[in-house]
Amino acid sequence: MASSPAFSVVSFSSVNTELSVTRPNLVPLNPRLQFRRICDLRVRNFRSSARRNVISASVSFPAQEVSPSQRRPDELAASIFSKVFVVTQTDRGVTLTKEQHLQVAELTSELSKYCIDSPVTCPLIFGEWDVVYCSNPTSPGGGFRSGFGRLIFKTNEMIQVVEAPDIVRNKVSFSALGFLDGQVSLKGKLIVLDEKWIKVVFEPPQLKFGSVEFQFGGESEVQLEITYIDDKLRLGKGSRGSVFVFQRRKPIV
Repeated sequence: MASSPAFSVVSFSSVNTELSVTRPNLVPLNPRLQFRRICDLRVRNFRSSARRNVISASVSFPAQEVSPSQRRPDELAASIFSKVFVVTQTDRGVTLTKEQHLQVAELTSELSKYCIDSPVTCPLIFGEWDVVYCSNPTSPGGGFRSGFGRLIFKTNEMIQVVEAPDIVRNKVSFSALGFLDGQVSLKGKLIVLDEKWIKVVFEPPQLKFGSVEFQFGGESEVQLEITYIDDKLRLGKGSRGSVFVFQRRKPIV
C-alpha cells in the first residue's frame, strides 16, 4: 500500500489555512483517502491565499550601536571597562588609538552627568583603587611612564589608596629591564577645594629597588576633579585635562 505524502506545516500570520468542508451525507470515504483530499484542498487554499495576501515575515537587521547619551550609568561604566579594563594589553591606555581615546572621553563625559552633587564628601572615595586608565601616560607615573621610561620599566601595578580622613598613598610597582623589581611610592595630604575638586600635596617620593630604598626629589602637588563615583568605579580629571579611570580593588562589605 502506498504511504501518504508528507507535508511541512508552515505558520504565517496573515494566512488562514483552516478549511471547512461540507458535503452531502454520502457513503463515508476511506479515512486515509479523506485525509489526503483534505490536505490537497488545504494546499490549494494556501497557494491561492498566498497570491492574494501579503505574508508577514521577520527580518533581522544588524544591531546598531547605542549612543552613549542613550545608555544607563551601569551600561556606560561597562563600556568604559570594556575599552580599558584589559590593563596588560592596553598598558592603562598607552596603546589605545586616538579614536579609542576619544571614545573613552565621550563615555566618561556622559557618565559624569550622573555624578552626585558633592562627590568629595562621599565616603565611597575611601579605599584601594587600581589606576586602569589615564589619557596622559606620564600623569600617574612621571618619567617612569614616559616613552623612554616604558622601554626600561614595565609597570606591574598602579594603586591609589585613599584613607580617612585625608591621606592619599600612590604606588607604582615595576620591573626594570625585566628582572629587577622596584616601586615608587608617594604619601600625600588631601585638601578639599570645593564640592568636586581636591588637591593632594605629596611628600618626596620613595624609590625602592630590591632591598634598597631611598627618598629622592621634592614635594609635589596635584589637583583633581572627581567627575563620577560609585562602589566600583571612580572617574577623575586633572587640572590639565587628563582623564583618569579608577577601579576599586576590593568590594565594599
